Amino acid sequence: MKIRSARLHHARLALVRPFRTSFGTATHRELLVLRLETDLGIGWAECAADPDPLYSSEFLAAAVLVLRDHLVPRLTAAGDVTADSVAGLLEGVAGHPMAKHVLETAVLDAELRAQARSFASRLGATVTHVPAGVSVGITPDVGSLLAEVESYLDAGYRRIKLKIEPGWDLTPVEAVRDTFGAIPLQVDANAAYDRGDLDHLRRLDDFDLLLVEQPFAEHDLLTHAAAAALWTTPVCLDESIASVHDLQTALALSACDVVNIKPARVGGYLEAVRIHDVARRHALPVWCGGMLETGIGRAANLALAALPGFTLVGDVSASGRYYQQDLTPEFVLVDGHLAVPDGPGSGVEVDEAALADATERVIELVGADL
Repeated sequence: MKIRSARLHHARLALVRPFRTSFGTATHRELLVLRLETDLGIGWAECAADPDPLYSSEFLAAAVLVLRDHLVPRLTAAGDVTADSVAGLLEGVAGHPMAKHVLETAVLDAELRAQARSFASRLGATVTHVPAGVSVGITPDVGSLLAEVESYLDAGYRRIKLKIEPGWDLTPVEAVRDTFGAIPLQVDANAAYDRGDLDHLRRLDDFDLLLVEQPFAEHDLLTHAAAAALWTTPVCLDESIASVHDLQTALALSACDVVNIKPARVGGYLEAVRIHDVARRHALPVWCGGMLETGIGRAANLALAALPGFTLVGDVSASGRYYQQDLTPEFVLVDGHLAVPDGPGSGVEVDEAALADATERVIELVGADL
């Protein structure tokens, strides 16, 4: 296919409730939505980068720059492109997997829509509905936490994940376990701890957790390996796994028992599938993480989470968990599950009126005259 135009919508959406992690508190989600026009049709994708480089080194302003000045020009110069060719065409630009992800995903969406084929079919999905989990941010007090967890359990979510950080870990986890009993429960530290916390975090073994996600720094696989050997609670890697190579290194070091696969973090859905395949060959459980996506990103994440190796419940939650007004038709929880879209491309149509309302500025990357 040939790219005719590429346009970024820098949008801002209010969250239903504030979401606090060790990186800070978010009341809104700022995001980039890419509309890619090709000779085969339109493709859409969502950039998961945050305004600030806290979760990763990428951030929104940098994504705009690298897309405009480096990535999109490489694709337009190539002439005909396919989703399978995008990674190779962009690999000369070091890093920036989230920016590369949004471009590859938009190409893939346009390609699949032209073929009347779904993401689920292309990626290899084997189920039509995915069990939904929910991530609970750090709350002002334990009472607020218990009320929020109860609301999600009442809604039907199949797994609860609690954000933790130093000073907010053992007490809230114990309170949730004591209050709600044997619910599927896990925690996410977002790399907030260091090697000196190994023994402290070992006390989480008392609470029969599904896993502890990314307790230590992104590049500190040795401390993760020490934790995996010391704790009975499985160690899950998130930020540490940005590619198949990273997973192979982690496996060689016995640094994890589980992997959270986020397509944006690893550069796109095609690399996410490759990571899934390697993990499955090693009998390593994986699950699909979330980045507060709108329906644009959530639709494709559901297709990925429907692959056979995704044996643990992920963070792909209903639209109402995050937004009063989504950018696609609403994803609704039914019996604790979300339906995997089966229409062409991502399987959902972008609500362009809602996108226009949420858009603060439009950035033209490629003009329609090319």
